[in-house]
Amino acid sequence: MYHNCIENIYNYLRVSDKIATSGQPDQEDFATIKRAGYQLVINLAMSDSPDALPDEKQIVEAAGMEYIHIPVVWDNPLIEDAKDFFKMMELNVNQKVFVHCVANKRVSVFIYLYRLIYDGMNQEEAKKYLYAIWTPNQIWQRFIEDVMDAYR
Repeated sequence: MYHNCIENIYNYLRVSDKIATSGQPDQEDFATIKRAGYQLVINLAMSDSPDALPDEKQIVEAAGMEYIHIPVVWDNPLIEDAKDFFKMMELNVNQKVFVHCVANKRVSVFIYLYRLIYDGMNQEEAKKYLYAIWTPNQIWQRFIEDVMDAYR
């Protein structure tokens, strides 16, 4: 389905002037993301995730954006994944960044952690964005605690 409006992308969430997140965009959505001014797409989904686009890197680059893939295993997110994500966010802090996974669940946790650790946002404010998408399950709750511990 063609979404010429960025808000129509599955589980789209505008986090700030520079960051937006969503579930898996379809091929046409990347042109919409580009038109909205985004310069970098970060994908946290696995290559074999439901609805994953096998040629997503080519689609994103053809639309004129940079592409970074940090595959995060749903049942086993790693602190290293978070560190890789934070590094890419910090390297591109002046860019407009669009981050997606399958349903915006992985991403919402990563953005939540990023905003607490790097933006110094208070927990209540950061949680509004996290809980707008879902309430993390036990695995992801533990991941949040582990990452926060690693950055204390």
